[in-house]
This record gives sequence, structure tokens and C-alpha cells, in this order.
Amino acid sequence: MLKKIVVSGLFCSALLISGPAWPETGLEGRRQVVLEGKTALVSVDMAGGSIVDFHFLDQMLNPLTWNFPEKGDTKPRTIGHFLCFDRWGQPSDQELKNGMPFHGEATAVNWDMISPPARKGSVISADMRCVLPIGGMELRRTIELSDNSSVLRVRESVTNLNKLGRVYNIVQHPSIGPGFLDETVLVDTNAGKGFKQGGAMPDPEEPVIYWPLVVHQGALRDLRTLTNNHDPAVTSFIFADSLEFGWVTAVNPGKGLLIGYLWKLAEYPWLNIWRNVQNGKPAARGLEFGTTGLHQPFPTLTAKKTIFGRPLFEYLDAGQTVTKSYVAFLAKTPAGFTGVRDVRLRGEDIVITPAGTNTREIVVRGK
Repeated sequence: MLKKIVVSGLFCSALLISGPAWPETGLEGRRQVVLEGKTALVSVDMAGGSIVDFHFLDQMLNPLTWNFPEKGDTKPRTIGHFLCFDRWGQPSDQELKNGMPFHGEATAVNWDMISPPARKGSVISADMRCVLPIGGMELRRTIELSDNSSVLRVRESVTNLNKLGRVYNIVQHPSIGPGFLDETVLVDTNAGKGFKQGGAMPDPEEPVIYWPLVVHQGALRDLRTLTNNHDPAVTSFIFADSLEFGWVTAVNPGKGLLIGYLWKLAEYPWLNIWRNVQNGKPAARGLEFGTTGLHQPFPTLTAKKTIFGRPLFEYLDAGQTVTKSYVAFLAKTPAGFTGVRDVRLRGEDIVITPAGTNTREIVVRGK
């Protein structure tokens, strides 16, 4: 028996359904919270809290297909757009012995529903949370899907439940996969200076690179694309001091679909790009924005403190809460689309400026 909580432009109900739920997600047998408007649908997997589906109702193409479980697997896990919290990457050796998983506990626990999906004017929203048993932290998430558009707003509040203050990190890990991802997909961002992960301490940021062209092992690589070689697999970038917002997009021109993210750089100063090839084909692209850009345990982060003037961790005092947010959006692209030059907010709307000679803006209505 699968519990599926759904709200749509036509009805609002909590249902008990036998058999597969929302076959477009491919997640049979897993508890999902589904928000369906008149334009788009979003689904959250409650065994780990991942956003596992975001698609147009008239297109049915979901970019967030990475790491879908086998049929019958109902355990918490990383899928699609998952959350790295309370860390990004591996724990220390002693933390690993004590049970701390890679990327933290958020995807290793079952999430709780606070408020089931409900309509509030032109917005469909739901509230959920997770508690980290080892990390001693709580995250509360509100998701809002505009009924008449393909804009998803996410707000997350992090609270330190410990009696002492502690350092932590939170990194959003949107991971696009096959179906949407192929050799033609183009990734764009307004990020600038960066470095390749895996460099030697104490200066892992050397040599400095700049988005999107990277010299790697004597060859020039364009990080916008991914074909049969994913090296360098992980790169991390910051943004110009003059910018208020960071953005990243991925578009499949042949399928006419773009997914993007927009966030405040004061909340998430880093963008981490992960590229993965399996059997000679693109298998995953991670569009990861967050509070750190160094893929190391906390002892290394606290010793290093900053890279390029950007912090590598945050600190929360006992009982303190901090709130962060971001916007995810889908857009349909015209024939001949060659990528994105700029993304900006105009009131509630997302305005996409194409790259190349076609300068006709794509406007994704916020409501």
C-alpha cells in the first residue's frame, strides 16, 4: 500500500492507492508528495526528501531522473534533486565509524509531513521536515508550485538542536539524468572563477580555472557539454562580488526543454559542477549550489576556512535557526536554441536571455 498525497488544480485530497503511483516518476511503492498545477507537476520522495520529478503536464519529460531505485526499494536514498545536509562529501574517519553517511543524514532518514498540500490562491504548497539523529539538526521545508506556471519556490529553515554550537554545510544537489540528459545538453551559469576538486592541500584551488573552459591533462575541456569523458569530474566556482543572484541552467535543445535554478549568493555562495559518464554515455550532471566549495571533511574545512574569499562552512549557535531559499523553473525553448546568456528576476517572473544571435527573451511567469 502506497500513501500518495496530491493536490491539483482540480482537486485536493489524501489518497490511499494500491499499485504504482505516478508512473512518470518511475518510483513505484515509495511515499511521495505530489503538487500538480495546471501547467506543471512536482513530486517529493519522503524517504530521503529528494525532489524526484518536475515536468510540464503536456510534455512529461522529467530532468531529475538520476539514481532512481529498483522496483521494491523503499529505503531512504539520494535521487534526482537531493539535499546534502549537514555536510557535502565524506565524514571524517571517526565520524564514519560513528555512522555518519556521505553527504550527511538528510537523505538517509524518512521525512515527516507538517502540512499536506493545500491551495493558497494561485499557489499550491506543502510543508515537511527531517531531523538528523547524529547531527542534531532539523530542517523544515516549504515548497510552493505556482498553479499557472512552471515555477517552484523552496524555502528551508535549518535549526541546531544541540546544546552547543556547531559548524555545518547545506548544498542543494540537483542531478539531471538520462531521458533528458544526453550529449546535446548544454549547461550555463553566471559563475566565474573556480578550481578542480582533488588538488593537493593546503592550496587545492590551484590552478585557478574560469567557467566554462578548463585545461585538463593537457586538453581543453568545455564544461558546458558532456559526451564520453567526464574529467574533470567535479569543479567548484564562485561568483563576482557585484552579483546578487546566482543561476544555473541545463537545456536539451532537441527536446525543447530547460530546467534552471536561481538563488541569493548571500545564502549559497558556491556552485559545484559534477559530471558523470557510464558506458561511454552521459549518466549524470550535478548542478550543486550551496554553502561550501571544498569536498572535504570538517577538520579540513575549518583549517582552510575560505577559498577565493568565500567561506567553506557556516556556524549555528545552540538553538539558532537560519532560513535559505531558491527558485527552480522549467521553460520550453525554440528550435535552434544554443544556451543561456542570462537569467534574472523581473517581479515574480523569471526572464531568460538566450545565448547567440537570438536575443528574444523567454519569460517564465511566476504566477
